[in-house]
Amino acid sequence: QVAETGGGLVQPGDSLRISCTDSRFQVAFYDVAWFRQAPGGEREGVACSGRHDQTQSYLDSVKGRFTISRDNGKEPVYLQMESLKPEDTATYYCAISVGTPCSSGPQWDDAQEYAIWGQGVQVTVSS
Repeated sequence: QVAETGGGLVQPGDSLRISCTDSRFQVAFYDVAWFRQAPGGEREGVACSGRHDQTQSYLDSVKGRFTISRDNGKEPVYLQMESLKPEDTATYYCAISVGTPCSSGPQWDDAQEYAIWGQGVQVTVSS
């Protein structure tokens, strides 16, 4: 099962790192993305890391603040979040693809490209 850890309540401007692992698959061998969904909002792609060349893509509103990474291609896959804002408040989901959406351009943030999903972890940014 995909498991996300590391969520919590932080203040605006704080940093937080969330992690993704899978008990069945070695996520290092798959394209992995982070999505998020705020209450009443649509699920949106936040960041993606490709398996082969570790191509990375980001949602425009998090560029320069969030970083998706793998430790030498191993598990877990991290999402390091800096300068957090209240609008980053959401449930964050890790998603694994058996395809290569992260290396294929604009469809990296299409949720239908990802077959394996975690239960999500809550990130709340509030003063």
